[in-house]
Amino acid sequence: MHIYLVGGAVRDELLGLNAADKDYVVVGADIKTMLNLGYKQVGLDFPVFLHPKTNEEYALARTEVKKGQGYKGFSFDFNKNVSLVEDLKRRDITINAIAKDIETNEIIDPYKGQDDLNNKIIRHVSDAFIEDPLRVLRVARFAAKLHSLHFSVAHETIELMTKIADSGELKTLTPERIWMEIEKALKTPSPAVFFHILHKTHALKEVLPELDALYGVPGPKRWHPEIDSFIHTLMTLDRISHDTEDPVTRFAMLCHDLGKGLTPPELYPHHPLHNVRGLNPLRDLCKRLKVPKAYEDFAKIVVFNHSYMHHLYKNGAASIVDLFNALDAYRRPERVKPFALCCRADFLGRKGFENRPFPRYEYFLAMFSLTYHNINVKEFIDKGLKGEEIKKAIYNRRVELIQQFMQDMPKNELNDSNNEEAPASLLNYLKDI
Repeated sequence: MHIYLVGGAVRDELLGLNAADKDYVVVGADIKTMLNLGYKQVGLDFPVFLHPKTNEEYALARTEVKKGQGYKGFSFDFNKNVSLVEDLKRRDITINAIAKDIETNEIIDPYKGQDDLNNKIIRHVSDAFIEDPLRVLRVARFAAKLHSLHFSVAHETIELMTKIADSGELKTLTPERIWMEIEKALKTPSPAVFFHILHKTHALKEVLPELDALYGVPGPKRWHPEIDSFIHTLMTLDRISHDTEDPVTRFAMLCHDLGKGLTPPELYPHHPLHNVRGLNPLRDLCKRLKVPKAYEDFAKIVVFNHSYMHHLYKNGAASIVDLFNALDAYRRPERVKPFALCCRADFLGRKGFENRPFPRYEYFLAMFSLTYHNINVKEFIDKGLKGEEIKKAIYNRRVELIQQFMQDMPKNELNDSNNEEAPASLLNYLKDI
């Protein structure tokens, strides 16, 4: 019996990254051996064991043979005679097919994964890669995880991923498994890379057709020099990923312009009511993939309300309070900054707009802070007001506070033409947001 550290933990250690969860493969043992040593058996498809003290996962070395469709269509052989090299061969990419002997620290690398680490290449181990459709999403996710380290996917691996997508095998993936990979991708440093590669390999139209529908949909050149709505969406996702690691906020950004995929072509390049049109594809996407409610709820807010930020002052102070109410901001103040970040990313996520100032972000947060921290309900109760009278009085006070605030704002900001950074004095309002 011999034990090796395998997979992501070895890869990340060689890259100098914080190691992924540790996985071990056991060679020369069987189920009886592991149970006798006190390991606890878990896993349905093949034997995986939890260490009796550390709870880390240990799997018996195994080989696999494709028997049916999909990523579940495999039969496994995990007898004592399966070698480490055979076990590593069944893995998806070479940089995940490296093992380390836990006793000697020797690196075992039969498929030249270290060469690909050095050359920053994500490459499949063998042609058996094509047998598992889940690998399309996994490779795209690894590309997103390692993009900041300048990794790219090998051309021949892209070809195999495209072949899988074109075969229809992606239809065999369960919604839960697709969402799991999407959520993991949203937590990587460069999630836009994940969706770009899925589109490049024809997989996006299968797993996220609502997003794929944006490809080739034009926007007005003045405000969208990048023209293509899909490109704009990925640019905004890339921008928001520099501002926050929160996957819920990133998902909302990914979905913010889904309505443009439903614009009648005769209206191009304009997209009236795309905020309203975007609610149905968002609902369909979330229902199909069983997206958690927290993701869907915040995405709804961003999809429907993000356009109002670009015309924030058009209808006066009351409309700004109405927008805060639409966000349910006074009961859920934690939503305000993520929403504002999405609106800023929507503006900056355009070709040539990347370094423009967007002072509206600071003004918006300042107005919320002003109307959130400077209302005393007791004041209205002491006046004898009740129920709806109190609500109306609070609303009017908030409108009044914003009207006063706007009187001191630059006129060119109020005219939607400000190219100046917001003044540093606004930071006093932002400290509690």
